[in-house]
Amino acid sequence: MTTTVYARVESPLGELLLVGEESAADVGKQAGGVRLRSLSVPGQKGGAVVQDGWRDAPEAFTEVARQLEAYFAGRSTRFDVPVAEGLGTEFQRRVWAVLESIPYGSTVSYGEVAAQVGASGAGVRAVGTAIGRNPLLVVRPCHRVIGADGALRGYAGGLERKKLLLGLEGGAERSEP
Repeated sequence: MTTTVYARVESPLGELLLVGEESAADVGKQAGGVRLRSLSVPGQKGGAVVQDGWRDAPEAFTEVARQLEAYFAGRSTRFDVPVAEGLGTEFQRRVWAVLESIPYGSTVSYGEVAAQVGASGAGVRAVGTAIGRNPLLVVRPCHRVIGADGALRGYAGGLERKKLLLGLEGGAERSEP
């Protein structure tokens, strides 16, 4: 049996809501016993909302919180956290895999992501939609995707947060896919 657990963590982006899945075998484990299902920011379009029956379990997110703190402090450039399986469509998972491959401090355009998943042309819009449905803000770095002209576009957490994250990562120079 799986239980949905959550915790709130302070960050430069505001209070983050972490949501995860914990199986009966995971209960009581110190760190890593939870699989992250969602990381959202206040006011996020499509962000998670605590539901009846979910358990407030900050102890289940100790490792995730530690990695987030290190990232925001500039001591870490990547995340290594267990993620819940089966989220999103097959197409969304392909797009999200590309997001996970974008190096810290780099950016790529929506068109470049589309090309990597074989969805060029009109597929760029579908890629943008898939990126907008990324349930793991910050951890899965959708903030590193920008317009072909270098402009900041569409971030579910708001463009000010996207700008803050890119600034934290050193201005984010463009990289080739």
